[in-house]
Amino acid sequence: MLLKIPSLLTSSQIQQCRELLYATDWIDGDITAGYQSSKAKNNLQLPEHSDVSRQLGDVILDALATNDLFISAALPLKIFPPLFNCYQAGQSFGAHVDNAIRRVPGTPVKVRTDISITLFFTPPEEYDGGELVIDDTYGSHRVKFDAGDMVLYPSTSLHHVTPVTRGHRLASFFWLQSLVACGEKRRLLFDMDRAIQSLTKRLDDSQEIIKLTGIYHNLMRHWSQT
Repeated sequence: MLLKIPSLLTSSQIQQCRELLYATDWIDGDITAGYQSSKAKNNLQLPEHSDVSRQLGDVILDALATNDLFISAALPLKIFPPLFNCYQAGQSFGAHVDNAIRRVPGTPVKVRTDISITLFFTPPEEYDGGELVIDDTYGSHRVKFDAGDMVLYPSTSLHHVTPVTRGHRLASFFWLQSLVACGEKRRLLFDMDRAIQSLTKRLDDSQEIIKLTGIYHNLMRHWSQT
C-alpha cells in the first residue's frame, strides 16, 4: 500500500527544520547504503549522531505519535530513527530495494523494514527532478509531495529517485517494523479501521459498530507480532 500522509508537520516546523538543514554540515550518503545500494546512491546525508539529526528526528517522531492516519496505516512496533538527505546538482538514487533489517546504531535493536517512509521538506516548485518513483504490480508511481507531506510505501518495493537538475531536495527517510508483518493484512485492517471511524462519525455507537470494532481488535490480536 502506498499512502500519502498530508501535513505531518506545520509550516512553522518546516521552516525551522529547513533553517537547521541548510546551516548544518553534510556527508556522503553512502554511509547508510548497503553493498548493492551504494553502487546506485549519489546524494548527501546528515551524520546519524549529529545534534541536528537527533533534534529533527524528535520533531518527526512526536508528530507521528499523534497522527491517527499514520498509526492506522502503519501499526508501528519499532521506528528506525529518522535520517536526512539532500539531492542537488544532478544527484540521484538508482533503482534498489531497501535492506530487510536495520540495526539502530549504538544499540542492539534491530528493525525489520516493513514500511519505508519519505518526508519532504522542500516544496516541489523549488527544484526540478527528484521524484521518488515506486514500482509495484500496478505500475510506477511518481511521488513529489509538498513540504510537510509524507509517503508510506512497502519496503519490498523497487524504487529510485530521479536526478535533481535544479535546486535542492531536502527530505527525511526512515523505516518501521509494523505490528502486522503482512502488507495485505495491514491493508485490510486499515480499510476496516477507516470504515469504522467513518461510521462512528455518522451514527451513534450502534451494536453493529461495536461488533465491527471487536472484529478489528480480534484480527489484530490474531495477526500482530510483538
